[in-house]
Amino acid sequence: MPTTTTHRSPAAGPLGLAAANVPFTLAGLDLPNRFVMAPMTRFRSPGGVPTAEVADYYRRRAENGVGLIVTEGTLVGHPSASHETTVPRMTAGAAEAGWRGVTTAVHAVGGRIAAQLWHLGSERRPVDGVEAWTPSGVGGHAMSTADIDTIVAAFAESARVAARAGFDAVEIHGAHGYLLDEFLWPATNHRTDAFGGSPARRAALPAEVIRAVRGELPVIFRFSQFKERDYQARIAQSPAELADILTVLADAGADAFHASQRRFWEPAFPGSPLNLAGWAKKLTGLPSITVGSVGLTSTLPHMSRLTEGLTTGEFDLVAVGRILLGNPTWARLVTENRLTEIRDYDKAHEDVYF
Repeated sequence: MPTTTTHRSPAAGPLGLAAANVPFTLAGLDLPNRFVMAPMTRFRSPGGVPTAEVADYYRRRAENGVGLIVTEGTLVGHPSASHETTVPRMTAGAAEAGWRGVTTAVHAVGGRIAAQLWHLGSERRPVDGVEAWTPSGVGGHAMSTADIDTIVAAFAESARVAARAGFDAVEIHGAHGYLLDEFLWPATNHRTDAFGGSPARRAALPAEVIRAVRGELPVIFRFSQFKERDYQARIAQSPAELADILTVLADAGADAFHASQRRFWEPAFPGSPLNLAGWAKKLTGLPSITVGSVGLTSTLPHMSRLTEGLTTGEFDLVAVGRILLGNPTWARLVTENRLTEIRDYDKAHEDVYF
């Protein structure tokens, strides 16, 4: 680990997160607190197979107070899903056995863990003769309705594998410009059939995926406005458009929404202080997870906003990402007010794994 750190001042108080240190039940799954580990790709699964090192990595966060772990993105079993060779897959055989080791380790310390199911869409590099699959050919192969059926089946099979491997839930990755989000985003979805056009029709494929996996495990759906390639992008220009999308997904069987935004304190739409997770809960009545720069030193002035959202029920759970890379004990340290022991996030933490 890097030895140069900047410690928080005790004057910062307990980060305003005492409200997160209470139990919560998500779709029948009892969680010890409101802390969630956000998914972060780590490139530590050679051949797509999680190792004992991966199990130890997630176990450390669970045994130190993270109530629910959401794994890094795990690829569904279709060649179009990704070109990556060290990103884990959720497929039968060696990968399933590897994930069984992960869930066993997490459960042994009282943790709960959800598998995030992922397809890169146009972000897949066209290698091995396989093009990226996309809604309308923007950045790759334009998917036919038969292709859509194939991808829905791949998500369903991966959910079955996750259930056999012992996961407590699945999260469908529909954010950040990857395949399902490309269907939600009008800039990449130019279809004129049942899978394109209005906000509700753009949500049709993600809804089919939810329906296909919901019989296996509780389903969290992750969505965002911004994309990795376009921070200003929006799938919905207004609460009404967002309602059209999320209602379709809720009706399909989503149990919760994980609303990804870059900064959790920023309002999602003009005229209201609600953030994206707040709007997801308001529009659907389902539990929501907020995320976006939680725990970083630069966010300390905004922590009262997080406390307010939790105590008023604007959102229900708080996902934490980068700060957990260098601080596997972060949740415990925060709840015990041992703030001087927390390392500030450093880019170098992305290169270590413990």
